[in-house]
Amino acid sequence: MNIPHRARPIAGAPHPAPPKVSVVPPRGLATPRQPEAAAAGRKVKRRIKLLVVDDHPVVRKGISSCLAHHPNFDVVGEAGDGQAALNKARELAPDIALLDLDLPQMDGLAVTEVLRREQPNVKVLILSMHSNSEYVMRTLRSGARGYLLKGASPEELVQAIETVEAGETFFSPEIARLALDQFVRAAGEKPPAELTTREREVVLQIADGLSNKEIASHLGVGVRTVETHRARIMRKLNIHSIAGLTKYAIAKGWVILRH
Repeated sequence: MNIPHRARPIAGAPHPAPPKVSVVPPRGLATPRQPEAAAAGRKVKRRIKLLVVDDHPVVRKGISSCLAHHPNFDVVGEAGDGQAALNKARELAPDIALLDLDLPQMDGLAVTEVLRREQPNVKVLILSMHSNSEYVMRTLRSGARGYLLKGASPEELVQAIETVEAGETFFSPEIARLALDQFVRAAGEKPPAELTTREREVVLQIADGLSNKEIASHLGVGVRTVETHRARIMRKLNIHSIAGLTKYAIAKGWVILRH
């Protein structure tokens, strides 16, 4: 019987290269990644730049302190009045401006309207103690992206900021109900009569506290003409007091309350 023998390498012949072996980790385990690869795989979330605007320093500092602890927020500035808010927004270009409604020099809604024209990339979130439909509807018309009551929890404030930054709108539940009720009522009501340009001028001067004689002097007409305009305005709007006409002018955004 011939017994096979092991082949002996021929002297001087090159040794064959060892076969390549791939190590496959057991299922459920991952091979360790290099630090550079791990860093490249992580998506860094951009921090949201915030501007906090309130005329009460304690409230302003409290909001800023609360938000400063959030890893995705960066409070880049504060302001205590409407004009300072505009200056800060132009300088810092925040992603979101948290605005109080009641501000000296220029109220929050007036600031919102200016930002909408000049810096449309700055989203506005109103923080207010007011929860009546008049303020809510003015907020919707001004271009603000949300309305949050100051009694909201820190968690709700965080949610509002993240929602607005994502391009959506956010309203406190109470505010959302008010807005819905207002829209429902408006849908079933006869649209209010439109005022002429001259009638609007008369309303503005009534809101400024001028008498019929003073209005007549400003407009260059007779007192009887002003009285006629006034009677027609009150009939059109179904408003029969100076206080009512003043509130109407404020609600329409024709008059800005100043401190």
